[in-house]
Amino acid sequence: MRYVVLAVGRARPPYSDDVQHYQRMLAGYCRVEQIEVREDQDVERRIPESAYVVLLDRGGRQVESVAFADWLGERRLVARDVCFVIGGPYGTQLERCDERVSFGPITLPHQLARVVLLEQLYRGHKILAREPYHH
Repeated sequence: MRYVVLAVGRARPPYSDDVQHYQRMLAGYCRVEQIEVREDQDVERRIPESAYVVLLDRGGRQVESVAFADWLGERRLVARDVCFVIGGPYGTQLERCDERVSFGPITLPHQLARVVLLEQLYRGHKILAREPYHH
C-alpha cells in the first residue's frame, strides 16, 4: 500500500523544506508519493483509479492523532492505496470521494495543510509502531 498526497500547487519555501523533511522521515514506515497539479480541475484525473480517496476539508470529520493512527492501521489492513487530496486556496470539489477529514475547524493555507498531513502520517506511524514521538 502507498499514500498519495495529491495537492494543488507546488510546495514552496519555507513549506517545501518541511515537506522534504517529513518525506524522509516517513520513508522508514511507508511509501508516500507526492503529486502536484496546477489547478483544481486537474485533480480528478490524477487520482489513482483504485485508491481510497480522502479530501482534506475543514468541514470533514475531525480527527485527533491517536484516532488518525488507528484509522491508518485500518487502512493498512485493507491494503488499498490512500489518496489524500489537498485542494487549492478556494477548495476542491470531487465527484469521487470516500471520506472527508479535517485537522480542525481553522482554515489552513494549502501548503501548510500538506505539512500538517505529512506530520500526522509520521506521528500516526510512530504511534502504530509504539515508538516515542519527539520531534
